[in-house]
Order: sequence, then structure tokens, then C-alpha cells
Amino acid sequence: MDSVLQYNVGILGVGSVGKTLFQVILKKTKTLADSYKVSFRFVLLADSSGVAFHKNGFNLDDVIQTKQKGGKISSLPGFLPGVDAFDLIMQHSPKIDLLFEASPVNLETGDPALKNCIAALERGIHVVLANKGPLVAGYQRLVETAKKNNVKMMFSATVCGGLPVVNIGRNMICADIELFRGVFNSTTNFILAEMGKGRAYLDALKEAQERGIAETDPSLDVDGWDTANKLLICSFSVLNFPCKLKDIKVEGITGITSNMIQEASKKAQVYKLVATAKKVENGSYELSVRPTLVDENDFLAKTEGWEMGVEIHSDLYGIMYHKMYEREPIATASAMLRDAVNILNR
Repeated sequence: MDSVLQYNVGILGVGSVGKTLFQVILKKTKTLADSYKVSFRFVLLADSSGVAFHKNGFNLDDVIQTKQKGGKISSLPGFLPGVDAFDLIMQHSPKIDLLFEASPVNLETGDPALKNCIAALERGIHVVLANKGPLVAGYQRLVETAKKNNVKMMFSATVCGGLPVVNIGRNMICADIELFRGVFNSTTNFILAEMGKGRAYLDALKEAQERGIAETDPSLDVDGWDTANKLLICSFSVLNFPCKLKDIKVEGITGITSNMIQEASKKAQVYKLVATAKKVENGSYELSVRPTLVDENDFLAKTEGWEMGVEIHSDLYGIMYHKMYEREPIATASAMLRDAVNILNR
């Protein structure tokens, strides 16, 4: 019988997704050992207060309790004042097998997450991302660094959380994708649905933030940039179409009013924030994110509330529809675990 292998791992960003990842791992410890022959020992932790390192691993129950009480990593044994994650990776990389990246998003430069991921990959550490920033700012550099150092980088959690949009697209072997469209942001989808019921915009947004689904900066959701970033990542990884964020036409939902939603309903239509990549004659893609009126029987119209969905048209696999319901960060955390297990089992 194969023995269980214990891996030393670190996590940058112990917010709602990070805490949930700990809870999922604790809940599924036996399944991970029995079915996948892996065990995780968290030796590196980082949040906004700084970093901590413990060669024998942190007690995840203690970390969860600390964070739930409003505590910081700085209050844990092993905290290293004046040291940042980059320093820790440089110093302890031989003792770390895999790094989870779930820190707040920086869409301008991707840093410090991008710098930290590059450092990890260069030192033979596998990387799993829930943070879109490094991919948006440095996708090709990350891919090349991982390949050069014979390590893996996976990021299915960055697009629609638990819905494996990137994995599905990458497994459409030899397909020519003609149309790729979806509802990629459950926060805006929920807000539009609630406004259709007469609820105030700000009230719906507040609930999304309280549930840990909305981005730290909610303008990323409601102005369409979270969706645009996900579309950009899909363009790189699924469509093999390199482009920049400025190439995507982006419009958010802040201009949509309850009256507009009610008038659309009278015509059997609904508003959705739709990401679209449409193939054009020269073989490239036109990319857009905008509030779109869709017929109530359309697949995306039936992607409701906290759901996210993707529709893919290709020459080999016809039209594919996938959607999922995500109201809590458990699906995103579980997608990170899925990527980690896939990396380590390979």
C-alpha cells in the first residue's frame, strides 16, 4: 500500500478563503490521506500583519480560532517581526513544497504576490493561486518560470471559484473555440437579482461583503473589473489569445437601475453582467464585459443569484453549459485544494 506523503506548505493571505481552506483540509484529512496519499503541514503563514514560520507546522484549529476572534498572524508563535513573505521564501524555500497565494488583489503590478510567486517558482516550490493579480500582471513570466524550474502552477480558483472553467477549457483538446461567454461574478449576479425583487443596491452589496464573496474593494465587482480579469485569464490559458486588460471593453452594473430591471422583466428579459470572447475573421477575439439584456430562457438568464456559469461554443464539442452555486468562500478554497492535490499527485 502506498504511504501517505506529508508536504510542507505555506499560505500568503489568511482571510476568508484562507481560513476556509484550513477548515476544508481539517474536515477532509482522512479522505486526503486515504484517497490521495497526501497530508499538509502548514509551516508558513502570512497576512497583513506579517509572516510566521514554524518548522513543525502550525495547529490549524488554533490559527482559525485566532483569526475568527479578530487576531492576526503577528499574535502567533513563530511570528517574525520585520520579515516579509519574500524574505521568508528566500530563507526557507528548501523546507517548503507548495505555496498557496490568497492575498488581496493588486491589479496594477500584481505585487507583492507576483514577486513572491516568482521567488517560490524559482526555488522549486509549486504554486496554487486564488489571487488573480499575479496572473493579470505577469502570466507569461509565471508560466515560463514554472517550466524552467520544473514545477507546477495552477490557478483554477481565480476564475469562478469552484467551477473549473479553466480546467474545462484546457481539456477541450484540439477544439476551435468560437464563442466563450459567461456570468463570472456572483456578487453582481446576486445584486441584480435582488434589485429585481425591489431590494436596494447598497443593501444587497453589503450582504455580499458580509458573506466574504465580494472583493475587498467592491468596485472591482460592480465596475466589472473582477469579471474582466477572469476573462483575461481565460484568454491566456483557455483561448491561447494573449492580450491586455485595456483590450477588453468593460462596463459595470452601477448604471443599471431597478426601473430598468423591471422594464426588462415586462419584455421577458433580464440583465446580466456578461463576459464575452467572440472569435472574429482574423482568428483573434473581441473581448467585452458589459451588462447585457438576455431572454429569460437563455442559459445565462437561468444562472441566477449566487450562481456563476459559462457557455462555450466550439467546432468539436458543440455547445457546452456549466454553472455552479457559490454563496460562501468554501468553493474557492476547495478549488485551491483541488489544484494542490492535482499538482502533488502528478
